[in-house]
Amino acid sequence: MEINGTVGMLLHDKSPEVSSVALGSTVLSAIQLMADRNIGAVPVLDRGKLVGMLSERDYTRKVVLKGRASKNTRVEEIMVRNPIVVSPNDSIAACMRMMTDKRVRHLPVIEDGRMVGILSIGDLVKWIISSQEATIDQLTKYVFGE
Repeated sequence: MEINGTVGMLLHDKSPEVSSVALGSTVLSAIQLMADRNIGAVPVLDRGKLVGMLSERDYTRKVVLKGRASKNTRVEEIMVRNPIVVSPNDSIAACMRMMTDKRVRHLPVIEDGRMVGILSIGDLVKWIISSQEATIDQLTKYVFGE
């Protein structure tokens, strides 16, 4: 099955709001933000520029399992630095391959040096389901002459 579409097309249907934390924030505040927004990762910004990503996985592996305190640990101590990013012109199929190959669940979307969104694995799954439903609908109309 071929997956069509670009990151920009997918972002068009998402809220433009991107939750983030500032460099220097505590892990506790980042985890609280993720819980409040029901998200699994947040970008870490330094003066508006993306410098890292912090996920629930980072938290569990680098804080909880190591016996560290969330309120005393800064996000820069456990975040993934220089995260993999995509542009609005990248294809959905390429993003799926990248997420699978690099074992990441969130891709910041960068355009002209600024973050314009985040693509999650859930976003890709929704896109694929929607695309499949549209294809099935078109084929059904074709077969039954609607």
